[in-house]
This record gives sequence, structure tokens and C-alpha cells, in this order.
Amino acid sequence: MAEDRSGTTDPARTLALLWREPGTGRPARGPRQGLTVDAVVDTGITLADGAGLDALTMRRVAQSLGVAPMSLYTYVRSKAELLDLMLDAVYLAMPRPDHVDRPWRERVTAVAEGNRALLARHPWVAAASTTRPVLGPGQMAKYEHELLAFEGIGLTDVEMDAALTYLLGFVHNVARLAIDRELAARDTAMNDEQWWAANEPLLAKVLDPSRFPTAARVGTAAGEEHQAAADPDHAYDFGLQRVLDGFAALLADR
Repeated sequence: MAEDRSGTTDPARTLALLWREPGTGRPARGPRQGLTVDAVVDTGITLADGAGLDALTMRRVAQSLGVAPMSLYTYVRSKAELLDLMLDAVYLAMPRPDHVDRPWRERVTAVAEGNRALLARHPWVAAASTTRPVLGPGQMAKYEHELLAFEGIGLTDVEMDAALTYLLGFVHNVARLAIDRELAARDTAMNDEQWWAANEPLLAKVLDPSRFPTAARVGTAAGEEHQAAADPDHAYDFGLQRVLDGFAALLADR
């Protein structure tokens, strides 16, 4: 939905809100109850952390702040605009470890770890579309810091941007695997191991070795190893090393 997509609001207004001075989130004209843009954003983040983007509405934000819904629109005009501000706020709060004098693989790994931690702390970020990111202070500080992980290792500027996009796409996909696993456990009141045990007779019929010998062999081995269809931690550890190896191969070609 458009309301869950970043970068779909009035760019001029959103940029003005994003680059506001700290503590100046209250408009010149509006309600006098001491409400600020910062308070609206913080409340939105808290609600999304607890219940996800689908449960985040302007009405619920207003209720949490103890104000009438219409008064909220004086500060933030829509859920889409609020999402832009929320994303930039969590980006701005991300830790940024120093890249100086660290090998490039350690720097790139630190970027991956930072984004994985962000998505674990704020799962709703993985559900927000950021095809057209709004360039606020958080987004720009994040982009600058993460590009420095690739600075000076032999990539062109375009390749640095592409390498970062590829890395973040990998982290995002693995994070969605972990998030979906948690949601499935919550919705079914069973973890993966319990679900597989409960459905073992049905799965045995589906994984017929005579019809699907490779799938049956590999699927059984993976299931026994992970006690689930997939293990997000294993997928992350395995995949990150392949991403780093791919970058190393690109550099070796130079």
C-alpha cells in the first residue's frame, strides 16, 4: 500500500521535517498541548515495534499521545509521511563503528551486522518499501558510513554503491526469513520444531524419495540439522561469507 511506502509524500514538506533542528518539532501554528513532531515519531516507532506497520494508524498514534486524531495532522499529515520520519529516526540512531585501519572484510561485516541488528530491533523496517528513500539526516549518515566500508579497496564509485545495495539486499532477505519465522510461531502457537513434528505424517507423504529423491535427501538432511525448514542464523552466516567471497573475487580480477 502507498501508505506503507517511503518517499510517496510531498518531498519539500517531508525534507523540511526531516532536517528540522532537534527539539523544534512543534509547528508555529497548532495545538498548544505541547505535542511535537519528535513525540509523534517516537510514538509511531513504539507502536510499530510492538504490532507492525499494519497496526500503525494515525488514530492509534493520537490515542497513545492522548490527543484528538485531527490535531495530529497539524504535525504529520499522513501515515506515509510518518513512516518517512520513523525510518530516518531509526537510521540516525544506528551505532556507527569506526572503519579506520580495519580490513575491508571486517568493515563490510560490521555494516551487515549493524543492519541485521536494526531489523531485529525494528522488524517493521523490513516491511517498509524504500524504493524512493527520503534523504534525511539519518539516511544520509547511514549511507555515508556504510560506503566507507568499501572506500579505497579498488571499486569504482558506481561499484561501491552497487556492492552496498547487494549487501543490504542480502541482509534484508535473511531478516525477513527470521521475522516470518517468528510470526508463524506466534500465529500457530508452535515453534518450527513443534510444527514439523505435528505434521510429520503429511510431510512424509510429500517428500516421497521415489518421486523426488534429491529433494527428499537434501530436505531431510537440512531439516534434521536445523529442526526447521530453514535456519535464519545459518542462512546469514553462510550467505555473508559467500557475499564477501564474491567481493574478494571482484577485487582479485583487478
